[in-house]
Amino acid sequence: MSILITNIKGLVQARREAVRTVRGNSMKDLPTIENAYLLLENGLVHSFGPMAESPERADEMIDASGRYVLPCWCDPHTHIVYAGSREGEFVDKINGLTYEEIAKRGGGIVNSAKRLEKAEEEELVESALGRLAEMEAFGTGAVEIKSGYGLSYDGEIKMLRVIRKLKERSRLTLKATFLGAHAYPPQYKEDHEGYIRLMIEKMLPTIADGGLADYIDVFCDRGFFSADETARILEAGARYGLRPKIHANELDYSGGIETGVKYGALSVDHLEYTGEEQIQALLQSETMPTLLPSTAFFLGLHEPPARRMIDSGLPVALATDYNPGSSPSGNMQFILSLACIKLKMLPEEAVNAATINAAYAMGVEDKMGTIAPGKKASVMITRPMPSLTFMPYSFANNMVERVIIS
Repeated sequence: MSILITNIKGLVQARREAVRTVRGNSMKDLPTIENAYLLLENGLVHSFGPMAESPERADEMIDASGRYVLPCWCDPHTHIVYAGSREGEFVDKINGLTYEEIAKRGGGIVNSAKRLEKAEEEELVESALGRLAEMEAFGTGAVEIKSGYGLSYDGEIKMLRVIRKLKERSRLTLKATFLGAHAYPPQYKEDHEGYIRLMIEKMLPTIADGGLADYIDVFCDRGFFSADETARILEAGARYGLRPKIHANELDYSGGIETGVKYGALSVDHLEYTGEEQIQALLQSETMPTLLPSTAFFLGLHEPPARRMIDSGLPVALATDYNPGSSPSGNMQFILSLACIKLKMLPEEAVNAATINAAYAMGVEDKMGTIAPGKKASVMITRPMPSLTFMPYSFANNMVERVIIS
């Protein structure tokens, strides 16, 4: 099966050379071929170039006049397996309660855990498939999905089984992350040691035996898991071959960034509290700083210092943090808009952060994130647009007309 897209106004992020990430000033560079063609064959990118070099025929022909073609977004941080929404907490926030205050009252993550405990696996699968379809409609082709609303042996394993079923039933590229250390369940509030032992001694062996997770995560922040507790959990995960992806420095200078770097984390995520020491630590590592601007927007937090990070020479990735409590949306186009409006990233930087760098942040840069020969045929065709900048500019509209995935 071959698909030939012709008369493309701008073919974006088309790279012939192998590039794993872009960083610093290079994030302003976004290779684009004007008046281009793209040939997809047998589920892979076959070739591309100017229209003067285009093949004449394919099994399916698409005229993309006036439209841009980009690689699908990669979303390297989500929590889309959950039971029920939390709009009541939305009102609590309007009334002035903080994220931590809501959690202390039994809301937040613990609230989602109570609901998930009662939900059947197939119910969770179907609702998550609906969210994946919604995300795909906005141009997303790869998604990392975390557990973390189980907070018990049975609940965490159930969530990871659900993610495995999603991998089998969705055409998107999916990765699973074990986030048992999302919060301390109420029965372990005064017994942190007991819960850590439960994760290390019981959950991790089962997860490893069943091949249920690709990564391990810890919410390393004030009021959740300390840097020392995080290190202990990551060391245990490493014994089972699980590389870290860490929630870090969302609420305070928690030591999460430094801990992530020390243990070779693929990414450290959130990063609202990031100073010069943390930037220097990241510059000496291969860990991807991943920013979640919709969470800061929804919770009213101050934004992570994206401009300072990039100007210091770091790469950054973007993600939605799609979850029922602090970012109830999987719209990556809105994330691009927030990155430009709130984080002062250029449109080109935002696209790089949502494609090539985001692919790296979820470990799929070998097949996603750029349009390159041999990579997965995972591309979006926009609606007619005057320029690529129109996409983040037009923040309330879905500018994707069609998504093609393998």
